[in-house]
Amino acid sequence: MRRFEARCVVVTGAAGGLGRALVEAFLQAGARVLALDCNAAGLRALEQGTPVPTADSAAALVTRVCDITQPQDCATAIDQAVALWGGVDVLVNNAGIAHRSLFADTDPAVIRKVMEVNFFGAVHMTHAALPQLLARRGVVAALSSVAGYAPLLGRTGYCASKHALHGFFDTLRTEVQDRGVQVTLICPSFIATGIGAAALGGSGTLASAPRATTGGESSPQDIARRILAALAQGRTRLLPDRTSRLAWWANTLAPRWYARTMKRRVGAEFKN
Repeated sequence: MRRFEARCVVVTGAAGGLGRALVEAFLQAGARVLALDCNAAGLRALEQGTPVPTADSAAALVTRVCDITQPQDCATAIDQAVALWGGVDVLVNNAGIAHRSLFADTDPAVIRKVMEVNFFGAVHMTHAALPQLLARRGVVAALSSVAGYAPLLGRTGYCASKHALHGFFDTLRTEVQDRGVQVTLICPSFIATGIGAAALGGSGTLASAPRATTGGESSPQDIARRILAALAQGRTRLLPDRTSRLAWWANTLAPRWYARTMKRRVGAEFKN
C-alpha cells in the first residue's frame, strides 16, 4: 500500500468540485498539496476554507494560478513544488471542461478548446512532472470518464478528449511502469461538481439545456476517497461508481444495446 504522508501532491482543477475534494482528502492523508487552477477566486476560497491537519500547516497547502494549456505555466508550477518540498510524488490531472451540443451544431473551435484543456493540459503537466515522478517512483493519475471508453451523444469533443487520455496514459504506462511510475486512469460517471452547468454549447457560450444524468450523481467527497484508495493500492484503472461499471460492461458486451439506451436517456437534452 502506498502512503501519502509527507508526500508532495500536485492537483490541477483544484478550486472546486472534485479537485477541491481531492485536495482535502490528500491533506487528511498527511500530504503536502500544490493546488493549481486558472480560477484565482476559487483558489482563495480553497485556502480560506480548507482545514490543514498537519503540524506545519503553513506549508501543507499552497495554491497557484496556472493555465495548463501553457507548457511554461506547467513547468513553473512543478518547479515551485520542487522548491517547496524537494520533489513531486503524485500528479493528479483533474482539470477539465465539458461541452454539450450535437456535432452538426458545433463550431470546431469548441472541440479544439476542449481538447486543449482536457487532453493537452494533461500532457503538458505530465511532461513537466515526469522527471520528478521517475526520480521518486511516483504516481500520475488522469481523470477520464465513462466518455473515455463509451460514446455519449452530444459530446463529441468531450468524448474525443477523454478517449485520447486513455490512448496516451495507457501507452505512457508501458514506457514508465518498469521504472517504478504508476499510471492510473479514473473513469467516473456523473459527479455533483457543477461541470454540467459550466459546459460549453455549440457556439462556445454556455450550454442552455440542463444536463441529463443516468444513475444519479456521486458526491465529490466519495469519489475523492475512492481515488485515494485506488492510488494507494496501485490500481491502473478505477471505475468508482455503479453507473461507470455498468456502462463499461454494457458497452463491451452489448455495444448496440448500450448506444440505444444511451441515446434514449441523453437525447432528450437536444430535442427542441
